Amino acid sequence: MTMQKTADIFTGAAASSRVDWDALFAAHLRQLAARTAAAMQDTQYSGLLLHSGSERIVFRDDITYPFKVHAPFKQWAPILDVPDCFVYFDPARDRPLLIFHQPQDFWHKAAAIPDTYWSRQFDLRIATDRATARAELPADLSRTAFIGEAFAELAAFGVGAINPDHLLAALDFPRAFKSDYELQCLRVASHLGAQGHRAAAAAFADGASEFEIALAFMRAAGQREKELPYNPIIALNQNAAVLHYQVQEKSPPAVRYSLLIDAGCEFAGYASDITRTYAYADAEFRALIAAFDELQQKLCKQVRAGVEWADIHAQSHLAIAGWLQDSGLVRSQPETTVASGLSAVFYPHGIGHLLGLQVHDAGGTLGGPDGHEIPRPPQHPTLRLTRRLEAGFVVTLEPGVYFIKQLLEQARSGPLGKQINWSRVQQLEQFGGIRIEDNLAVTASGCENLTRNAFDAV
Repeated sequence: MTMQKTADIFTGAAASSRVDWDALFAAHLRQLAARTAAAMQDTQYSGLLLHSGSERIVFRDDITYPFKVHAPFKQWAPILDVPDCFVYFDPARDRPLLIFHQPQDFWHKAAAIPDTYWSRQFDLRIATDRATARAELPADLSRTAFIGEAFAELAAFGVGAINPDHLLAALDFPRAFKSDYELQCLRVASHLGAQGHRAAAAAFADGASEFEIALAFMRAAGQREKELPYNPIIALNQNAAVLHYQVQEKSPPAVRYSLLIDAGCEFAGYASDITRTYAYADAEFRALIAAFDELQQKLCKQVRAGVEWADIHAQSHLAIAGWLQDSGLVRSQPETTVASGLSAVFYPHGIGHLLGLQVHDAGGTLGGPDGHEIPRPPQHPTLRLTRRLEAGFVVTLEPGVYFIKQLLEQARSGPLGKQINWSRVQQLEQFGGIRIEDNLAVTASGCENLTRNAFDAV
């Protein structure tokens, strides 16, 4: 399904009419141009040149690695699979310049020249190679900053700076604030992800292997593996205890206990990041998942502008400590479980992160456009987001509990081991773990749950 057809179909759970993508993107581009112009003025650049990236050849081979366009370029132009495109922005120009790469090549099919809601906002030029692309740019680029991976011919372009840190920070910081266009893209990405998750859950119930579940997800979402924003985590049974499990075994297990699936989709360069956990036949584990889902939803209700993300993370540890006690896994009271570090044995990651052009979107620890960092709390060193929540942020909220042998064995040999009910751990470790993750758009009074809305709609 093409991006334009997808955009026409999916309008978001709250929309009552067809989305005007032309107007949304035009407003987004104006907002992005204003932000960028301010950052350039502060950093003394008069132009910005973004490169979509280059294909890379496998060592001693003639094939290329799967190509991905980098995030700063995608924010301007949702070209997702065409290398050697350029966007040139000069605040003095009426429109940004888009140089689209269409090589003269009879070995491969060249990408079609875009003619859709976003391409109409650019001064569009066609280049067959980097030399013809350079000819479309101003002769003097000495006050232009280049953002992207450097390539051999870049020295001849004569740009003033390559990936200057101060400009990158000034552009990364406001990426947390999503435009209306970006929010709509994230809604569509969530909708596609929910379709994939529904199909994956059905495949799990039918006895599929991890690999077959992954195929069911991609088929229902209508996305190739290289189009997904990240490698999907499809973890059966104890594999769920590996936080970023990547294998996708092709043979189903002899006995089926559980599925943890962490998988998302991408639309126009924007990602969804969704996790669900399912029991196969065990009623008790299904009840534990239901209790954990209730815990996760209570945490979602804490999300609103003005709240410190680190505080929500701290509350998630306390809530999980209560769940651990109620589930018979630990003997200590929740406050003691958290203070002693025992909760981190079962829950060793952060509560979530910014989401957008990247799954772990940029700027999560930036304190301002000057690039200064908001340090992670010493007791929570894994946090990817340390900023206070503001309206326009989109975050994931993903508490989890796992039976990780490495962490459990470390705890067993120390004082924490006395507070763990090891017989209960032995009963449950075959399930691997539980994680539930939603994508939330922060508002002044609360949040829009993009994930739950999408699941309700499919």
